[in-house]
Amino acid sequence: MLEPLGWNDDLAHALEPWTAKGCVPARLNRETPINYGAFIVDEDGELADIDVVLSGKVWHEAETDAELPAVGDWVAVELGGENEDHVIRARLPRRSCFSRKVPGKSVEEQVIGANVDVVAVVTDPGPDHNPRRMERYFTLIGRSGAKAVVLVNKADAFPDDHCREAAAELQALNPDAAIHLTSALEGSGLEVLKRYLSPGTTMCVVGSSGVGKSTLVNQLMGEEWQWTSEVNEVTGKGRHTTTSRELVLLPGGGMLIDNPGMREIQMWTDEKTLRESFADVEALAAECRFHDCKHGTDKGCAIRAAVEAGELEVDRLESFLRLDDEIEHLRRRAKKRQINIERRAKRAHRVKARNLADRIEHEREQRGEWHE
Repeated sequence: MLEPLGWNDDLAHALEPWTAKGCVPARLNRETPINYGAFIVDEDGELADIDVVLSGKVWHEAETDAELPAVGDWVAVELGGENEDHVIRARLPRRSCFSRKVPGKSVEEQVIGANVDVVAVVTDPGPDHNPRRMERYFTLIGRSGAKAVVLVNKADAFPDDHCREAAAELQALNPDAAIHLTSALEGSGLEVLKRYLSPGTTMCVVGSSGVGKSTLVNQLMGEEWQWTSEVNEVTGKGRHTTTSRELVLLPGGGMLIDNPGMREIQMWTDEKTLRESFADVEALAAECRFHDCKHGTDKGCAIRAAVEAGELEVDRLESFLRLDDEIEHLRRRAKKRQINIERRAKRAHRVKARNLADRIEHEREQRGEWHE
């Protein structure tokens, strides 16, 4: 019964120690400020939706928020009796994890979806078309291990040539990505999307607000799952209606994680993934005369020569350099944060040891024991 949710032998093996303690497997389908929602198989062998809470032990053992359970995670749950909470006792290992940096100045990782097989980015060929932002998506998806799918939505609202050009530009950024022209409003192109939604497969849908994600979810669900509003005539965007992250089961098989619109796509990845996402730039960098070339005014810079010859777009080079700087900045801040955490831990340990010594000394004095 759990197989349509993505359950497999590896998860069953990871659950064994918790099964011995009376726990059952569950997959988290929503997250609120106070608890989670989860799918389980009930006593009748039917799929049920329950509320679960996080145990203090799991919360305290997580070194970062990203290690806490998130939508899409499999967890071991201890079922409570009447008027008792169902409690998450452990998070099972993740097969994949799609995440970004938390918006703002924080250096924390934010999990968008766990155990995701496909990440579908919804955009349009008009105001939302932004190859530089899509490069960021491709980099993050590459790190997650999921397959990248792009829906160039609202194709009905733009000329065919314009839509094809927009799709071709995105395809050039990532030849391995699947790019589709769709119109969620008219339902065209969605049959292609359904190929990625076989039973047990999880798709995460992301993109800017107002590009038609909620309408797309409605089409896949076959009902008005998310309320959608009319398009703003000035901006050309709809009012986005998804307010929280949620995993839903689709009638035709597969699961979908719908997300609120993303205003910021900040990097949470590593240098290796970035290099792979910009393989064309990396190949040119390997031809530079000096290994520490800054790709600016340095002599023998192959990248600058390619830009001058029209073989590499200036925008793509600038995007690569910005992302590289952003990852380095993130690495430095994370290192600084780790140093501060270690300092606080050492300080707390010293305080604890000093308090223990004082208490022992006090107890000895109370017993009339004195130092020689």
